Amino acid sequence: MKNPLLRRFVTRLAYDEGLPVAAHPGIIDPEEFVHEVLTKRFPNPFVPDMPQRIAWDTSQKVPVRFGVTLKAYAARGADALEGLVYIPLFIAGWLRYLLGVDDEGIPFEISPDPLGPALQEKLAGISLGDSGPYTENLKPILSDEKLFGIDLVESDLAEKISVMFGEMVKGPGAVTRTLEKYCRE
Repeated sequence: MKNPLLRRFVTRLAYDEGLPVAAHPGIIDPEEFVHEVLTKRFPNPFVPDMPQRIAWDTSQKVPVRFGVTLKAYAARGADALEGLVYIPLFIAGWLRYLLGVDDEGIPFEISPDPLGPALQEKLAGISLGDSGPYTENLKPILSDEKLFGIDLVESDLAEKISVMFGEMVKGPGAVTRTLEKYCRE
């Protein structure tokens, strides 16, 4: 949350695309919960967290975090799905993360994930600096309803995600530039 660009991304993801379709459980107000998480918990230095822990088992978290949300948008129709920006940007970023190369081109080991090796295999041959197109490489992943709650290829979100992914793969600094493009102030 110290990075203003990432803070802006997470805030827009939550408020602009998560909350509009969030179910109200009655116990806690979703908007109050998001506000508390983003302004108190995440920035609290006494509640430390590591990106590696957050990324642990990501393939198991994506359906929980975004599957229901994507289904809710799909129920509203194709136009509602087409209007999404930050959920597709998250998915593109996650796929970019699976390449195991940071924004400066330095290799790293991805966090353990039961689907990690299979997902990375589907992305094999994609390297930082490639120019795509990536639609065919990403189709087997983006069509998986178990991961996303809906088939993103059938919903036409796959193309948007493929473009965003391609922007993030262009070379060193591309992830930052892509976030800047979609998360302008």
